Amino acid sequence: MIHLMRFSAFGFLVILAVAPYAGGAEPPSARIANGQISASLYPPDPQTGFYRGTRFDWSGVIYSLEYKGHNYFAPWFQKERDDVHDFVYEGADIVAGPNTAITGPVEEFFTDNKALGYDEAAAGGLFIKIGVGELRKRDAGAYDHFTKYDVVNPGKWTVKSGKDSVEFTQVLDGSAGYSYVYKKTVRLVAGKPEMVIAHSLRNTGKKAIVASAYDHNFLSLDHQPAGPGYSISFPFTIQPSNAQTGDLAEIQGTQILYKKALAGQDRVMTLIGGYSDRASDYDFRVESTAAGAGMHVTGNRPLSKAMLWSIRPVVSVEPYIDMSIQPGQEFTWDLHYAFYTLAK
Repeated sequence: MIHLMRFSAFGFLVILAVAPYAGGAEPPSARIANGQISASLYPPDPQTGFYRGTRFDWSGVIYSLEYKGHNYFAPWFQKERDDVHDFVYEGADIVAGPNTAITGPVEEFFTDNKALGYDEAAAGGLFIKIGVGELRKRDAGAYDHFTKYDVVNPGKWTVKSGKDSVEFTQVLDGSAGYSYVYKKTVRLVAGKPEMVIAHSLRNTGKKAIVASAYDHNFLSLDHQPAGPGYSISFPFTIQPSNAQTGDLAEIQGTQILYKKALAGQDRVMTLIGGYSDRASDYDFRVESTAAGAGMHVTGNRPLSKAMLWSIRPVVSVEPYIDMSIQPGQEFTWDLHYAFYTLAK
């Protein structure tokens, strides 16, 4: 079924295949499949979308991806509440704030650890969060990506969904010299348990766009906590920095190995060094012999930074890339995901 939705107040257009939902209780969604894997996504929607925070890119929010009985991406939190800054633990539940309550391999854009144009904007002025839109600067304080800023101009979004791919395009004409056309396509590879996320960012403004983008990769494999049998592998010897692993995990050469099951408020976190300036080092695997499944991710741009952040229900390898785009130029990057099974 094809639904066409317009939000004239924002110049917002969406074209996608979605199933109808009762009473508007469920957010719009799209499902794609290729005979090997199936994925369900939430499209951007400023009124009823699943994610309306101002931290992560609104496009391509994958809330389920299934292959041979395994689910790789699913909500890692039980509740969402506006008064939560990042996330908190309440008994057995994890409660996420509006800027953190998201799933799947989602991206965030930074400029000098802030948002684009934040330092240039006066209090009450506008700055850019790529993939979200123009936001209102509250005061002269520092930028905080956990704060939900007012979205003044989300630009014009177009979403086109087919049987095995979804294309998202955001056209943003900013008021302070920053404008762009951002496109993301989530495509399942024909006949293979593989997914490609292709991006392009074209600078249509008067000022250069200098930014870093990272993918948070909220892997929640079969809803099982990370523990013994979980491993993360890179093609280079890992040089950790500020590692917070305790007795839960250890770093051995090219791998991070989990030693104990994460429980309660356990956390494994480290900066990952040791990569070169070659794009071939944008390459990692996350495997669980307990679940009997794994995921292999590669990119076609060099790493500028890499991190691991992991709590009880989710393992997130966070690779960063840098971009500097002059007016009239375009920057492209692709991420390739392969899903596979292991002997338990």
